[in-house]
Amino acid sequence: MPAFLRLRGLVKQHIDSFNYFINVEIKKIVQANSIITSDALSGGVPSDDPANQFFFKFTDIRVGMPIISEDCVMRKIMPQDCRIRDMTYQAPIHVDVEYTKDNHVNSVSDVLLGYMPMMLGASNCWLSKMDHDQLASEAKECPYDPRGYFVIKGVEKVILIQEQMAKNRIIIEVEPKYHSLCAQVTSSTYEKKSRTTVIFKNGRFYLKHNLFAEDIPAVIAFKAMGMECDQEIAQLVGSEPLILASLSLSL
Repeated sequence: MPAFLRLRGLVKQHIDSFNYFINVEIKKIVQANSIITSDALSGGVPSDDPANQFFFKFTDIRVGMPIISEDCVMRKIMPQDCRIRDMTYQAPIHVDVEYTKDNHVNSVSDVLLGYMPMMLGASNCWLSKMDHDQLASEAKECPYDPRGYFVIKGVEKVILIQEQMAKNRIIIEVEPKYHSLCAQVTSSTYEKKSRTTVIFKNGRFYLKHNLFAEDIPAVIAFKAMGMECDQEIAQLVGSEPLILASLSLSL
């Protein structure tokens, strides 16, 4: 434990998670929802031709370094300044966009989309690039502060870690209601998320899904996916005698 604390510290998982979000994940989220379309042209005339419809597309997004505008001058701001002046330590979010105007595609770079509160010690924080002496003299920060928190309107705030089920992995556990094993998977993309569970009750396999009002027989789901022959279903699940015996009532 002491070696782990010396090597990683208590908040490295916070900082690594936030770095992944602002450098990788936020780009994937915008890419999954990048195009905004409209049924009307920019002049207000309806159009059935997709080529003539108005559209707005995000091509890139990036989070900058914490800055502040004072007297029409942009300068970097430190966390200690935000604590003293009751400000938020935040960084600008810039996007590159494409849009149609008069049937022409135009592109604009570095459009200010908003501001992102910046975690102290993250890759886009000024403190991450300072050594021990610079933290104490220039930034007025304690060099031994582990960081990993935010400064919101002058107040230090921490995001609590939330435990969630692993995504896109099949989890085998005991169903508390029927006291039998079940297989559960949470399928997640940047566009949608759904949970599917295969449960065993009353000698039959059932499929539970958040889109279904009630559980459906698992064999019905197989046949809906095109496997109409019981023998094909049995071969896909398993041809061992024990598995076939468990599957017989479902078939």
